[in-house]
Amino acid sequence: MAVAQEAFDAGDVTQAAQAYAHVLQDEPGHPKAVAGLARCYLKSGDVERAKTTLQLVRPDARTDEAVVAVQAELKLREQSAAAVSGLDAAKAKVEANPADLQARYDYALALGGRKTATGADAAARHRQTRPQVNEEARASTWSRYSRAMGPTDPRTIDARKRLSSILFS
Repeated sequence: MAVAQEAFDAGDVTQAAQAYAHVLQDEPGHPKAVAGLARCYLKSGDVERAKTTLQLVRPDARTDEAVVAVQAELKLREQSAAAVSGLDAAKAKVEANPADLQARYDYALALGGRKTATGADAAARHRQTRPQVNEEARASTWSRYSRAMGPTDPRTIDARKRLSSILFS
C-alpha cells in the first residue's frame, strides 16, 4: 500500500495502479486498495472504470473513509460533466450578473469541477446569503467538497478557514 501511495503521489498512476492491483490479488475487496485503484482511474480520466472498481470493495467496508472520498469525487465529476453541456450559457449568466451566486456556482462546476473554484464560490455564496443559510445547507455544501478532497488536503484546510470566517464572524 505504501508503494502504491508513493507512486500515486509522485504522479506515476500506472505504477500505483499496478501496486493497488497487487494488493487486491492478495486481499480481494480491500477498501483502501479499491479506493486507491479507483483514484488512479479517475486521475487518468476513466470515470466508468473508477465506478466499476468501487464495486469491488467488500460489503462490510463500503463506508470506509477512502471509499467514501472517491465516491464523493465521482459525484463531483458527474455534476461537472453535466454542467459542461451548459458552459457557454453559465458563463454568459455570470458575465451578465456577477452577483448571481447560483450562476457562479454552476459556472464553477462547468469549468471542470475544479475543487478550489467550487469551494471558493461556495464560500462566496454563503458570505452573501448568510442570513438565509440553514445548518442543512451549510453541511451539504461543505461536506461534498471536504469528502472529495480529504480532510488534510491543503485546499480543504483553506476552504474550511474561509468558510468558518464567513459563518462564524
